[in-house]
Amino acid sequence: MSACPVVRWRRLALLLLAAVVPAVQAAPPSLPELPRASIGPADLAVLVAEGDPLSEAVALAYQQARGIPAANVIRVAVPSGSDSIRDSDFATLKAAIDAKLPSGVQASLVTWLQPSRVQGERCAMGITSALAFGDNPLLCGGCARTRASAYFDTDTTRPWTDLRIRPAMLLGAPSLAAAQALIARGLAAEGSAPTGTGWLWRTADAARSVRWTDWPALPAAWALPGGPVLQFVDASDPARPQDLADRDDVLFLFTGAARPGRLETLRFLPGAVADHLTSFGGLLPDARGQLPATAWLAAGATASYGTVEEPCNHVEKFPRASVLIEHDLRGATVIEAYWKSVAMPGQGLFVGDPLARPWAHVPAAAIEDGAVVVRTRALRRLTRYAWEFQPAGGGAWRVLDTLAAGQPRPVTWRVPLPADAAGGRLRWLGPCPLQAARSCVLAGPD
Repeated sequence: MSACPVVRWRRLALLLLAAVVPAVQAAPPSLPELPRASIGPADLAVLVAEGDPLSEAVALAYQQARGIPAANVIRVAVPSGSDSIRDSDFATLKAAIDAKLPSGVQASLVTWLQPSRVQGERCAMGITSALAFGDNPLLCGGCARTRASAYFDTDTTRPWTDLRIRPAMLLGAPSLAAAQALIARGLAAEGSAPTGTGWLWRTADAARSVRWTDWPALPAAWALPGGPVLQFVDASDPARPQDLADRDDVLFLFTGAARPGRLETLRFLPGAVADHLTSFGGLLPDARGQLPATAWLAAGATASYGTVEEPCNHVEKFPRASVLIEHDLRGATVIEAYWKSVAMPGQGLFVGDPLARPWAHVPAAAIEDGAVVVRTRALRRLTRYAWEFQPAGGGAWRVLDTLAAGQPRPVTWRVPLPADAAGGRLRWLGPCPLQAARSCVLAGPD
């Protein structure tokens, strides 16, 4: 005798329930979004000298090229006609800028060429540093050692949110055509992962080559397949050539010279950075007869750095190549990499395209075939990362796997999920963004 319709429907319901329950139980654990590798266009303010035709044109060109939100374009009255602005006038200027900045802006681009420094009663600051920190005599003062930057060699991609520091960069182009060429180089650099050469050039000028002690170990330490090649040149003997010449793949160039020569024989790759250690390279436009930082831009580099008053040759006041290159290769924008490489930037001026990112990428994690798969190149060198898991319903977090990071390179890390993964939670641990010597939860449940 066949089962009645009610019994048949009940059996069918049980079969359907049996099919659904395993699917629910097999639901993967909650997976957090990994921290980003850099700031983006929405984080950048573009500062415009209202009524200055060049500044207005450069700002518009940059906004359109990079997709900067209209609310981030800040027009203010800027005193013109001098390489310096008095501290009292700068206070008025900065107050006007701050009043208009959206709260989420993390960095800014200056689109005028002058003024490039803020002149106080006792000392002068680069205008990019004064915009970042505010005018502060503890950050300048000739040969005195100055207050250090809390932003130095950190991993934060939100310096304003985390540190109340808003790094700035001055585009540094003397004409709209030059600005458009610089912007084009910055755009061409995006995610290009160039394989050019980085030059670390010690010259016979001992006073200006004090940074050289950071350089000899870098070529071997950073010898990565498919990555840039670093070359340390010891030209401390004056009989040796003092300038790089006739190279068509320059990616980095750091040198100790008051006036590097033969720049016209070099071809810089998109996204390249270059600078020299001298006294007034950041005082635009003429650097008091020395080579201005903008000369590197005119030669084809995408960013550079110089100081605006006599800083003496404290290495902390100039970019540290090992720090800059690491952050660059991990996917930072050039404004982040350059700023993070200077421990005492108060007397400095940063110039170039702030959003240039030769190694641009988006760190990502996904669950694939029963494992967490991480794809990133943003890991800090010589540190440790970990995935931790918490079962459904709570309980202690336990380590699933750890990874010792080497030099910045593309990494694919597969972490098998445990048998009790269904309904659990995951979190990502690594060096704290503001204190790399400590470990923090970088991404996880709220």
